[in-house]
Amino acid sequence: MVQRTFASRGVAPAVDIDLCFDCQGIWFDNLESAQLTPGAILELFQAIREREATAPRPLKDPCRCPECRSPLTLTHDFHKTTRISYLRCNAGHGRFTPFVQFLREKEFVRPLTPGEMASLRAVVSQVRCSSCGAPIDLSRDAQCSYCHAPIEVLDGDAVAHTIAHLTTEEKARQRPVDPGAAFDALFSAERTRPEAAPLDLLWDVVSLLGATVD
Repeated sequence: MVQRTFASRGVAPAVDIDLCFDCQGIWFDNLESAQLTPGAILELFQAIREREATAPRPLKDPCRCPECRSPLTLTHDFHKTTRISYLRCNAGHGRFTPFVQFLREKEFVRPLTPGEMASLRAVVSQVRCSSCGAPIDLSRDAQCSYCHAPIEVLDGDAVAHTIAHLTTEEKARQRPVDPGAAFDALFSAERTRPEAAPLDLLWDVVSLLGATVD
């Protein structure tokens, strides 16, 4: 495992994420995946992309929680409308998410269309699941029979769309707030209230900004 620090939008300003490039997976402590900022997701995607040509090492059976050493449980879940799977600690310490599942969760990959699936079947009879390593018989299945992961593709358009969306979100998140502009906007809005006397207006504005009046 390699530990890297990423920006967080949670209570802590940053989170330490454990990456295993040999087995191509990420250990997230409880709720860490949801706390990543858009910029952190992009950094993590880049780290995964740099190792995409490396063949993954098979996972141990059973995989164990790095905190309590109890066996992890294969869990099927949804992120928005996307089906994802991961190995979860039953004691709530976190989850192990394969790289491909993280890419699916963050919308970097997409399922194959029926036409693309037919084209793949014409030239390939079997593929190996990138989530769990099980073989998939394309003549019979359109998903992994073990972990139920669908056959997907790292689509250039999907990647470009997701990167653009995350980049826009990150710029908006980092845009500094001008206290003077906030004060002017608030004061302007309060002045439209005809029932508010000048002293009341000043008290409202100063109170909302966390100051005190003698």
